[in-house]
Amino acid sequence: MPQNIQETVQARLRRRLRTDPYLTDYQSIVEHRLRKIMETRQRLTGDQIPLEDFASGHEFFGLHFRDHHWIFREWAPNAEAVYLIGGMTNWEERIDYALQHTGNHGIWEIHMPAEAISHMDLYRLRLYWPGGSGDRIPAYARRVVQDPETLIFNAQVWAPENPYQWRHPAMTRDFDDLLIYEAHVGMAQPYEGIGSYTEFRETVLPRIVEAGYNTIQLMAVQEHPYYGSFGYQVGNFYAASSRFGTPYELKALVDAAHDKGLLVLMDIVHSHAVANEVEGLSRFDGTHYQYFHEGDRGTHPAWDSRCFDYGKPEVIHFLLSNCRFWLDEYRFDGFRFDGITSMLYLDHGLEKAFTHYGDYFTENTDEQALVYLALANEAIHTVNPHAVTIAEDISGMPGLAVALEDGGYGFDYRYAMGIPDYWIKLTKDTPDENWPIGALWHELNNRRPDEKTISYAESHDQALVGDQTLIFRLIGSDMYAHMHVDDPHMRVDRGMALHKMIRLITLATAGNGYLNFMGNEFGHPEWIDFPREGNAWSYRYARRQWHLADDPDLKYHQLGAFDREMIRMARENKILGTAPARLLHEHTDNKILAFTRGGLLFAFNFHPARSFTDYRIEAPAGSYRMILDTDRREFGGHERLTPDQVHFTFKPDEANGPPQLVSFYLPCRTAMVLCPE
Repeated sequence: MPQNIQETVQARLRRRLRTDPYLTDYQSIVEHRLRKIMETRQRLTGDQIPLEDFASGHEFFGLHFRDHHWIFREWAPNAEAVYLIGGMTNWEERIDYALQHTGNHGIWEIHMPAEAISHMDLYRLRLYWPGGSGDRIPAYARRVVQDPETLIFNAQVWAPENPYQWRHPAMTRDFDDLLIYEAHVGMAQPYEGIGSYTEFRETVLPRIVEAGYNTIQLMAVQEHPYYGSFGYQVGNFYAASSRFGTPYELKALVDAAHDKGLLVLMDIVHSHAVANEVEGLSRFDGTHYQYFHEGDRGTHPAWDSRCFDYGKPEVIHFLLSNCRFWLDEYRFDGFRFDGITSMLYLDHGLEKAFTHYGDYFTENTDEQALVYLALANEAIHTVNPHAVTIAEDISGMPGLAVALEDGGYGFDYRYAMGIPDYWIKLTKDTPDENWPIGALWHELNNRRPDEKTISYAESHDQALVGDQTLIFRLIGSDMYAHMHVDDPHMRVDRGMALHKMIRLITLATAGNGYLNFMGNEFGHPEWIDFPREGNAWSYRYARRQWHLADDPDLKYHQLGAFDREMIRMARENKILGTAPARLLHEHTDNKILAFTRGGLLFAFNFHPARSFTDYRIEAPAGSYRMILDTDRREFGGHERLTPDQVHFTFKPDEANGPPQLVSFYLPCRTAMVLCPE
């Protein structure tokens, strides 16, 4: 082993063991994995080029107009002949559109005069391989469109005479406290249909700005043949979904978001690929193993999709280049990597509980996937040092959100995915008078100190048909008839109170970020159900009813108003990213929790019936002014607290008592936030 690799591995290992001593028992495996990252990197680059230059396959493969002529390249090692077909060939094979094999690792290419292809032409490839043939959409196609009548997908030449001119500089992130608004462009519109990038820019983007979030996380950007897959069954990794508009319009959306100071993250799906053959990569050159594993390992048993072979240099090249492409071409500010648990384990983590560190260091771990993720993070952060990467992993793999130089895998953040699951468990199975307050506190704060996390009460996962949003679990069908502000209703009142408290305590205890799925902030009343055979291909539930939040006569408006104030409080006081919340008081019978975070004092009374006068809690000495409470009338509460009231700490009479106490009136199902005067 080269000396520089050994020295780097040992240095990273020492730092990793210092920050997470639980890894000591698995030191040899951790060292092996760190070495494998370094050795794979060296094998890919030969120590001759930077990794970010290796991740530029999109500038070589695919269709490009260079030096006044067209050039097209494709990797298809099993092919015997490859033709470019399309409108320019009348969809027939022509010798002047035949690709030539370069004799280099299965690469095929063709050079064509400028007049051979025009902007908006439709095209695809026709490949011949031993024993068969088939049409394929090029792997690096940058635009793929579907014919509305035949429903056939084809690649489309996108070479406008006047390319998009960026109007605003790329973001240089100066904050670590991510307040993420998770959104889906296609279902962001109020009508039954598919929304566009332009509509989102013009109508939804202002809502996100007004709501106070500083980051947008866009779903379903990569082209996918089945709309109902929510964008998670990707067919064309380099093509922005044409359902929502043109590349120009997506760039305008990102540009406008940057103008408003918003980061724009993309859901990137490198954990699997759609099993379609014409519209996807499966059996692209006639083999099952070109991009994916052969046999059972190449097929995901739960998702009916194809699983990448992360040990193949060509596959790593394809995926790393894909990361760089979205940074370069569309100026995305980073990625949320979907389905990482499925990548990390040979059994995809299905039906498995990860309860011990030993679960992460078995032969079930796909170390090639770990290596790829580490290299992806290195390439992304080298191309854009301000980029954000987030790991979606339910297993809790140690080190995912630890820097590469500190012996981790390089993600900036990881999702705290156990928190929404715990809220489901409580709201579904446990009456709130029996909520275990101590266990709730533990779950909200259960994270490794060396990894940044993003908490959320619910994301799109909980909003999908077959599951339920928090508001629906709490209120049920009563929300269809009793959400007028002049309609008092006990179940609605309970649901709204807990909805606000759940979101506030999740945000207040979050590690370094908080996420909300669009519409959930105001209690959107319906689940998400994309058009499919089971619902007669209806778009009724693939939309957002923004008018409910806009109507001051509805309680949805009150929930939205609370969310805005909550986000404003978090931003103005910069509580995310500060030291973890410090528990001041926990009482399960009284259902009381109180803690400090970022200098603020938070008090929660989850009890369904008991309000407390003169409730005493130990607190740092000083005076505290109430800056937010969930019981305000404008938030759908009962106005039992006095806004801006100041509370003073005092020394108790007991000689051996706490140094300082503060006394509160704590109404039932109410939370308050106080700021030191």
